[in-house]
Amino acid sequence: MREFTITGMCVPGEHYMVDVSDRVVQMRLMVERGKYYCVNRPRQYGKTTTLAALETALCDDYSVASLDFQGLSQVGYTIEAAFVRVFCRRVLRTCREIPASVAKQMRVLAFDRGTEWVLDDLFDVISDWCSQSKKPVVLIIDEVDGVTNNQAFLDFLALLRQHYLQRQRYPSWPTFQSVVLAGVTDVRHLKAKIRPDDQISPNSPWNIAADFDVNMSFSEADVQGMLGEYEADHATGMDVVSVADEIIEWTGGYPFLVSCVCQIMDVRDLTWEREGVRRAVVLLLQDDDVSLFGSLTGQLERHPDLKERLRGVLMRGEEIDYSPYDEMQKKLRMYGFAKRQNGKLVVANRVFETLLCDYLLAEEKSGPMRSAAMLSRNRFVVDGRLEMRAVLEGFRRTWHEIFGPLRDGPRFDEFDGRKQFLLYLKPIINGTGNYYIEAQTRDQTRTDVIVDYAGIQYVVELKIWRGPRYNEESEEQLRGYLDHFGLSVGYMLSFNFNKKKEPGLKRVNVDGRVLWEETI
Repeated sequence: MREFTITGMCVPGEHYMVDVSDRVVQMRLMVERGKYYCVNRPRQYGKTTTLAALETALCDDYSVASLDFQGLSQVGYTIEAAFVRVFCRRVLRTCREIPASVAKQMRVLAFDRGTEWVLDDLFDVISDWCSQSKKPVVLIIDEVDGVTNNQAFLDFLALLRQHYLQRQRYPSWPTFQSVVLAGVTDVRHLKAKIRPDDQISPNSPWNIAADFDVNMSFSEADVQGMLGEYEADHATGMDVVSVADEIIEWTGGYPFLVSCVCQIMDVRDLTWEREGVRRAVVLLLQDDDVSLFGSLTGQLERHPDLKERLRGVLMRGEEIDYSPYDEMQKKLRMYGFAKRQNGKLVVANRVFETLLCDYLLAEEKSGPMRSAAMLSRNRFVVDGRLEMRAVLEGFRRTWHEIFGPLRDGPRFDEFDGRKQFLLYLKPIINGTGNYYIEAQTRDQTRTDVIVDYAGIQYVVELKIWRGPRYNEESEEQLRGYLDHFGLSVGYMLSFNFNKKKEPGLKRVNVDGRVLWEETI
């Protein structure tokens, strides 16, 4: 019986997986056109699985050397002779169609330690290999990230570039038909040096790489196809279209997250419906052993500038216009934090939004807010149902106890209100519920927080009071958002600096919808 997997490569016949044949067709076409290109995508984005499918699709017409640079010893990258030996060993181990005379030369380079081989020796053998092979030779290298800072590999890329340019000048020049590198890092942006004591050059050693525009995110149709196969085996009665839509809503089609959600639903025997998807997301975010999450937060610890940029987007409501030349944006996209959407740079998906909000909130001084919420938790959850009105009232009282009357000026930062509300909300819903900040309404004055608790959704608008007209506009916007979620009741939390305000909770009716507005 097939299963969902989140470790290693997906194997047809053993795992439920998305059909990647359309991606493979596009990648094969690039090979046929003699392109050298890099599949650079974030961690656990299905690169290895797709490369395996590409190798299978190529093997009838090409001699494919598929190498993996993960796990090689550091010396294998830094010392030129060691790199030559390791490279040849990997080729001999993985490629079955090497001409006998070439295989003999490679064995000499691989195992004769009496000579300090250099890269020119290796490329002499590569030229013989490509000229004698009955089929065009394709080189695929996965997990190149571990070697992108090492001189031997950079020099190897530079020689690949030289051979590629020679082939353009002389079509019969013996070299690879195509080279495909895969990893998180885009090697086109690497900077090289000729000798160890030279300054770094601004030019990439492999700047002949073609653009790789194949979309490797999962679409709703992709997920529907995978769920359809699962439904055919298990007959759960699920609405495949509805469940796939909810999975894409949370994951944005990030392959690893899609597989995680499906595996949790399968293993935990959750209902295959929207509520089950949301429950699976809660369980995923509670798992402190998810390697991808550790990798993301680890990058933020190593790159504080990225952390502050994300803090601005998530907490302050800052908008970032997309720029292909901004180095910080390149890193955010490369590591998987962000994506381009409608000309803006936005967080890649809702799962990451919640993960990053929790991570950033954990750095805040949350003691008083958290303690107050925990002490009153039984009042906020009644018969398993979240009483959002009680949460808003409790937050207002706690705010006044800790901070006193709301005052404008240096005591109130633009994002302080939403930060404190999330600090208060998190321990109340922790373990059962989840939340995310709706990106389309996140700005300096208004934020919609979507809370899911025990299968019930709540929309809470946080806003700064800007007068009666603005308030009416906010109420109308919230009404439209309730329609989107199919809800009849919504909630508003207003931070009002007007001295004539009336703090407390009031009910507002807007076109048949009920809005409960708490004013601080």
